[in-house]
Amino acid sequence: MNLTPLVQTFVLHFGEMGSRWGINRTVGQIYALLYVSAKPLNADEIAESLGFSRSNVSMGLKELASWQLIRLQHLPNDRREYFSTPDDVWAIFRTLAEQRRKREIDPTLSMLRDALIQTATSDEDLHAQKRLREMHDLIELVSDWFDDIRHLDTRTLVQLMKLGAKAQKFLELKNKLTLSGGGKSGKDTGEN
Repeated sequence: MNLTPLVQTFVLHFGEMGSRWGINRTVGQIYALLYVSAKPLNADEIAESLGFSRSNVSMGLKELASWQLIRLQHLPNDRREYFSTPDDVWAIFRTLAEQRRKREIDPTLSMLRDALIQTATSDEDLHAQKRLREMHDLIELVSDWFDDIRHLDTRTLVQLMKLGAKAQKFLELKNKLTLSGGGKSGKDTGEN
């Protein structure tokens, strides 16, 4: 199975980027190949296409399966397992974001909570806890925001993302209306 120059460029680039995202190059290249493939591929086809050993492909597929980024399929009259990625790039994004949260954000928040309930025994500890509280509050705010947006349907999420700086203008207008008495006060809306 020969890769076209377009596919080969994408696969090689994705492998290099994968190492910067915390996955190894092989896993990144396997995922890139599955993502652009018009049909599900079995491990032998992946190994042949990328020039990897069958064992490296198997380990890479296990890693991708642990991240819930690939689908396992069986084809009629074929005992081999075939792999593909979800068709919806937004589903991939949501899965990847959720998996990174479970693996990176949640353990960090847990450690920060534990550190914040410890009794400070020195000025250095008090200063450190103040800084840790700031970090905790920021990460928790972003995490709560992620919880809110991950349940949005794709169309709404795209619209929200396209708002960009327009969202800031909306909030500024809302604040002006609130201050001028043209809108509900923070007390009426539950805001501080």
